Amino acid sequence: MAGGKGERLVPLTSERGKPAVPFGGKYRIVDFVLSNFVNSGILSIYVLVQYLSQSLIDYLRISWSNRGISPDHFVTVVPPQMRMGEMWYRGTADAVSQNLNLIRDFDPDYVAVFGADHIYRMDIGQMLAFHMEKQADVTIATLPVPLDQAAGFGIIETNKNGRVTGFDEKPKSPKPMPGDPTRAYSSMGNYIFNRDVLVKILLEDSKATSSHDFGKNIIPSLYPGHKVFAYNFQSQELPGLKDYEEKGYWRDVGTLEAFWAAHMDLLGEKPLLDLRNDDWPVFSGRFSGPSARILGGQVHDAIISEGAVVHDAVVRHSVLGRGVVIHPGAVVEDCVLMDFCEVGPGSRLKRVIVDRFNTLPKNTTIGHDPKIDAAHWHVDKASGLVAIGRGLSKWAHLKR
Repeated sequence: MAGGKGERLVPLTSERGKPAVPFGGKYRIVDFVLSNFVNSGILSIYVLVQYLSQSLIDYLRISWSNRGISPDHFVTVVPPQMRMGEMWYRGTADAVSQNLNLIRDFDPDYVAVFGADHIYRMDIGQMLAFHMEKQADVTIATLPVPLDQAAGFGIIETNKNGRVTGFDEKPKSPKPMPGDPTRAYSSMGNYIFNRDVLVKILLEDSKATSSHDFGKNIIPSLYPGHKVFAYNFQSQELPGLKDYEEKGYWRDVGTLEAFWAAHMDLLGEKPLLDLRNDDWPVFSGRFSGPSARILGGQVHDAIISEGAVVHDAVVRHSVLGRGVVIHPGAVVEDCVLMDFCEVGPGSRLKRVIVDRFNTLPKNTTIGHDPKIDAAHWHVDKASGLVAIGRGLSKWAHLKR
């Protein structure tokens, strides 16, 4: 499900949907869920897109093109087909309903419905094994969250065997998970369905007056009469996980503050999410540029992607995308600079997110004076972070 608007990530989503937003120097947000499927051995993937989808479509075409050795191995983009009338996808469930022909044509035993806008690693095969062991009709991936924070999530209630007995969206008094009075199960919005159950319930929902949403409509209508189980995401044993990493790392990067914080989680000697994992790699788009270069200066705790150049500058606790150039005398601290940005000589940036293709003139200062920042840039009210939307480049059409 890759149709999200990402309204809280503006200006990063002014020209693209949330799953297409660059992340971690060389990736897009969508790369994480697609890598989870590929690493799990699930190689038949439809990507349902909608809002501002061209950037994502181009990226998937270039980076995730069909290289399968059989017709059953593919990553296929599916825009709204309007098979049920002249309408866009009206909700997450409606997006699948409008493409039931794909499920009928492929004829699977199980259908996994996952979102495309979160940062995490997951062995979906372990969730499928749980689903089969429980002989479930539907399995929901859940993440235990502290009870005092649970009011901001969709909370799943279960019995001691993991069978779902209730669902409450952002409850005032959330119920704890069995055996742990300090935490509650929150829905991750990822589901595995038995094919026949999914088709039946979606056909019924398509005729109903509802918001046609899995979390709001489909799941609450299923658990009283069907075998619906909650899978504890933190119970998985992920290959290659380091001792210092956060077990069951999962982040919704739907706000500028959360997006920036997730980047900071990648840094340090012991990052909460270590991207160096040969057993569970995150795949990304191809890049034909040169290796990174450091021509003097100081670099402390930074991710520097292919083709980047740091020339007699200071870079601290920051993530630099591919082809970024930092000119002499510049100081970049606690920043996220996306592909092909250029920071002019003598510039000073602190806690700034800069989208692709921006060129900042010499002696540009951002993140040091809130009043000046507010007069010239987009400032996130919650965190004070400065975000600069996508810039212009004569090569932009070749580097989506």
